[in-house]
Amino acid sequence: MSDASLHSDAYENEAQFGDYFALLKPRVMTLVVFTAFVGLLAAPVAVHPFVGFCAVLFIAVGGGASGALNMWYDSDIDAVMKRTAKRPIPAGKVTRDEALAIGLTLSAFAVIFLGLATNWVAAGLLAFTIFFYVVIYTMWLKRLTPQNIVIGGAAGAFPPMIGWAAATGDISTASVLMFCLTFLWTPPHFWALALFVRMDYDNATVPMLTVTHGRRATRRHILAYTVLLAAFAIGLGFTQVGGPVYLATALVLNALFLKGAVQIVRRDEAAAEADGYKVEKKFFKLSLLYLFAHFGAILVDAGLDRVGIWG
Repeated sequence: MSDASLHSDAYENEAQFGDYFALLKPRVMTLVVFTAFVGLLAAPVAVHPFVGFCAVLFIAVGGGASGALNMWYDSDIDAVMKRTAKRPIPAGKVTRDEALAIGLTLSAFAVIFLGLATNWVAAGLLAFTIFFYVVIYTMWLKRLTPQNIVIGGAAGAFPPMIGWAAATGDISTASVLMFCLTFLWTPPHFWALALFVRMDYDNATVPMLTVTHGRRATRRHILAYTVLLAAFAIGLGFTQVGGPVYLATALVLNALFLKGAVQIVRRDEAAAEADGYKVEKKFFKLSLLYLFAHFGAILVDAGLDRVGIWG
């Protein structure tokens, strides 16, 4: 092998900026940033634009730090799952030690600077969120219980509460219901995905509900959580962050979501395999729109209220 080819192989294995950025789970960070921003803007307290920018930035960094620590700990199972095998650590771009150092450094940075920029209630919630996601979920319960997605969903549900706390310095019924909206959305969203990518979890020996209890039980769980989700989502429309736009959005989307969940529970595996899990994939795609549409509607109502249309 020539010196040139050796140099080329070494260069290809060097981590680039994109590899380090991928450690932060940018897709998940998008949801974190958006829901935190909505929680901040929907709060009944005006926030200086620069303070608001800093709050959302540090919440995003905290979410990214959680992602890096998750990838550090889960690198063994990421390597055997098709949809995660190209992540920076299993791909050999970033070492586990580097991921750990980045995660810990960014966690401390995000919590301290959020506290300094806003208040220590918000900073405390961010610190707890990182701890919950990394220690309670990733290290402890993810590989122990088929309710792992339910537990992990709690960590992803905190950003709107943190955004609200950054503005107000407290927790309210509205912010708790925004938490519940994301928390209850997570299980049907991920269980729908698990129905058509089950082999990934089988190979990684992760006790996803589809693996431990089968797909029939998973279908029933999707329906049960969707019913609970609809109740909380519509109930949020009657709090101080609700409004005509949100309520209309919630009624339409939850009717569609419930319809999809009923269709899923009525399906057997033969029918699902015959059409390539068409219904389950449609439900999963709707779930991607569902959360962004609900929080987007909250944002629209908050904006209309600020300019005096609803107020």
